[in-house]
Formats: sequence, structure tokens, C-alpha cells
Amino acid sequence: MFHRLLVLLAIAGTLFALPAAADSRGSLFVNLTTDEGHRVDMALVFSKSVLERGHPVAIWLNDRGVHIAAKSKADDFASQQRMLSELMAKGAAVVVCPFCMKHYGVQDADLIDGAKVGNPELTGGYLFKDDTRTLTW
Repeated sequence: MFHRLLVLLAIAGTLFALPAAADSRGSLFVNLTTDEGHRVDMALVFSKSVLERGHPVAIWLNDRGVHIAAKSKADDFASQQRMLSELMAKGAAVVVCPFCMKHYGVQDADLIDGAKVGNPELTGGYLFKDDTRTLTW
């Protein structure tokens, strides 16, 4: 009987500790390498959920992901650009890879409002911030 009580107390202690871990104020760095609609939507919806829970979010658009922030691609990515704008309005950062922009012919002036062209200091500041987690789509 005493052994069962200890086990129940240990389980209860674990359950009560879980919300505290989920409440950590770590930040999220999303590495978005695609312009495939479903994968982009997954990344942005997940980012929105994390941001709404009070965690800072930075979205790094690289490789084909740079197309998502290009005004010239608004017809193809209208809903994703709207979501990026909403995320930025709520405090998320959207940083675009300059090397990838050059490769795909995306100019600085073609970026949606609020998106920033990356550089080592800017991108590294988000990526190497203490308690940052990284996810890739």
C-alpha cells in the first residue's frame, strides 16, 4: 500500500511539473526552406500558436522559402503573406536569406512590409538567443 502511494505521488508530481516546463519563455526559430503551400501553412500555424503562448518567434525564410515573402508572388502565396503580416504585427520577426534571394531573383524592394533581409548579426541574434528552439519545414 505504501509503495502504491509513493508511485501515485511521483506520477502526480510529474503531472504538476509539466505545465511549468510548457510555460518556459524560450523562443522559437523557424527554418522555412520551402514554398510548398501545405508545409508553409504548417510552419506558420505552429508559429502563431507558439507566439500566442507568449514565446518570441523568428521565421527564417531560406532556399525556396524566400518566395513566400516576395510581393511578386502574391498571387501564389496570398494567404501565407497575410499570415506572415499578422505574425509580424503580433511581434514575430521574419528574416529572409539574402543569398537565397539573389539565387531566386528576389529583390529587397520586392519583400512584403516588415520582412527583413538577413545578415549574420540579425539572423544570429535570433538563432543563438538563450533558450531558443529550432524547427524546420
